[in-house]
Amino acid sequence: MALAAASFYLLLLLITICNATGNFYHDFDLNWGGNRAKIYGGGQLLSLSLDKLSGSGFQSKREYLFGRIDMQLKLVSGNSAGTVTAYYLSSQGPTHDEIDFEFLGNVTGEPYILHTNVFAQGKGGREQQFYLWFDPTKNFHTYSIIWNPQHIVFLVDKTPIRVFKNAEALGVPYPKKQPMRIYSSLWNADEWATRGGQVKADWTKAPFTAYYRNFNAETCTAASCNSRFTNGEWQKQEIDAYSRRRLRWVQRNFMIYNYCTDHKRFPQGFPVECRQ
Repeated sequence: MALAAASFYLLLLLITICNATGNFYHDFDLNWGGNRAKIYGGGQLLSLSLDKLSGSGFQSKREYLFGRIDMQLKLVSGNSAGTVTAYYLSSQGPTHDEIDFEFLGNVTGEPYILHTNVFAQGKGGREQQFYLWFDPTKNFHTYSIIWNPQHIVFLVDKTPIRVFKNAEALGVPYPKKQPMRIYSSLWNADEWATRGGQVKADWTKAPFTAYYRNFNAETCTAASCNSRFTNGEWQKQEIDAYSRRRLRWVQRNFMIYNYCTDHKRFPQGFPVECRQ
């Protein structure tokens, strides 16, 4: 316990002396879980915890319509089986839009699964899953979403892992009209999260805790874009050649599921956006 406390206060000290763009007090509300969600260091560090009674979560004060969102996360360490750390953009209602990162926990020594999905007009089912090329529990890593009218790009430490292109010309809905808030939560999903629910959460290891820092948003609201970012990098219609090479590297070596290649799920043919 003493070692864990010392590690936490060292982490807090390091966060306090870092220059962070966002401030959790100013940018987010702790919206569930009571004191399981906490903000430290003058708004520079946030933690979410999960115990057997409840998880916890937060949401952005503002809504966004297009932009780039960056957040650094340090995921639950040790035996995280049965836990899910979700970090996503979402609107509300039955025809909501949503852009998802979900980190599926695992037993000690086994890798996390990074689950991604895109919902448009209430319909999802566009899953891609990846292993990471590092241990996401040892240090903070940056997870980013670029969202513009042409495409959605998921990035890990500035490396693109997935691109979802606007295929409205093919009749595929695309999230472009509904402003979305940023949400994150840490919750119990041991019915399905680890090996299809075969491995349950070990509550003797609770509370499970994830940490957040260095939030940054280069975005538009429903009314207008911040003038600093009207010509932002995120507005590019295509990723560059180097990013395309990195994308291929990730998908060749670390992708473990792609709905666009799941013959059992789509015996009559893949969704039309998969043909792009």
